[in-house]
Amino acid sequence: MSSVIDSHRLRRGTDSVLAAQHVEQALWRMMSFYDTPLADLDAACAADPGWLLPPVMKAGFLLSLTEPALVPQAREALDVAAALERQAPAHERAHLAATRLVLQGQWHQACQVWDELLLVQPRDALALQWAGLWDFYRGDAFHLRQRPARALPHWDESDPLYPYVLALHAFGLEENHLYPQAEEAGRRATEPGAWGQARVPWAVHAVAHAMEMQGRFEAGATWLRQHQRDWAEGNGFAQHLWWHLGLFRLENLDTTGVLRLVDNRLSGAALQATLQRLDAASLLWRLHLLGVEVGERWSQLLQGFDLAEAHAGYYAFNDAHAVLAMVGAGDLARAEGWLARCAQSSLQDSSPRRANHAMARDVGLPLMRALIAFGRGDFNTVVTTLYPLRPLAQRLGGSHAQREVIDLTLIAAAGRVRGSALHHAMGQAVLDERVMARTATPLSRRYGEQLGTQRVAA
Repeated sequence: MSSVIDSHRLRRGTDSVLAAQHVEQALWRMMSFYDTPLADLDAACAADPGWLLPPVMKAGFLLSLTEPALVPQAREALDVAAALERQAPAHERAHLAATRLVLQGQWHQACQVWDELLLVQPRDALALQWAGLWDFYRGDAFHLRQRPARALPHWDESDPLYPYVLALHAFGLEENHLYPQAEEAGRRATEPGAWGQARVPWAVHAVAHAMEMQGRFEAGATWLRQHQRDWAEGNGFAQHLWWHLGLFRLENLDTTGVLRLVDNRLSGAALQATLQRLDAASLLWRLHLLGVEVGERWSQLLQGFDLAEAHAGYYAFNDAHAVLAMVGAGDLARAEGWLARCAQSSLQDSSPRRANHAMARDVGLPLMRALIAFGRGDFNTVVTTLYPLRPLAQRLGGSHAQREVIDLTLIAAAGRVRGSALHHAMGQAVLDERVMARTATPLSRRYGEQLGTQRVAA
């Protein structure tokens, strides 16, 4: 076992300086989203084939993309790692254990392993990054905030990865509705010159979220433009931040600008992964709720989704966005079939400890039923299904901004119901909540018009 201690006070599982350099570069890529880390990890494996961490990191990265088609490659990498486990340091074996749990779909248990590791090794940046990512996928706002908050006091601000950990903290603050604190932390992480030439898209993202949740659409769009050099080129996170710009435009009812952004940034070859297609589907659906005609964009988007029957029910958040695309494209029969396969996979899987079981049962499956009902024009069913779902929505994973598609669908459906004052009132109640949180933006006023009320215009 190596006796070398790295810059984060962790014992390395290798004596190879070259392998360690490749792993450090891969870790930076994971936290900054600049290119994938796979080439760096392959180089680390070549430099030291006996080091456990590189194949574990490769498996974890592949799994983090939430693509069921990549699971076999992740499993192969973990098989390589298994043969190297015996001589590895304890913290690297913990990463292997957590990543195995992720592979098995036991995301809650994986985060518990990382949490325990961080209590002992708060400067383990990989544990912070991965635990935060799967907290996000699980909708665990508590740990999104608390875990980096516990770790930050142990970090030296001169550490090159410090602003990236600060960005994790900023996003956790935002997801706990602490918007001023989130904005302060995010701005600090992106402060020019404070961290050399560090580019921190996750911090830009955290501030954008804080502004979105307050209805500050003009300030949000300005913020993204000011920091565009830090995220727009060569960055795997760029499509998500273009999505945020789309949300700011939509809040101002600039639907023409949103469609232009979809065409230029969120369509065709720009969409390389499912996570990017989710954003495109979410933005098009929000336009659809407003009655904006999007033409063939739905069908073009749907062609890129992985809809292999065996992959249905892997992750409810992704499954629901696939249904958005199917319903938007008018393919309700396909949406019904996908829902049935998701239900079969999610509820009859041989491992009931999979995190997706509860996600699908509590939120994903009823949400998909409501989306299909919207496509059929059964707006009363949409309202009665989604209204009681709202307190459970966080279990679906993702962010508050992403899950708002549930509230917006409910409001839009309530504006279309006939013969039910109660269902109409449910939509008005949800809109009132929105206005109290974000002030009366043009988007909220438009929904008020659909509901036939002028209260949001006050």
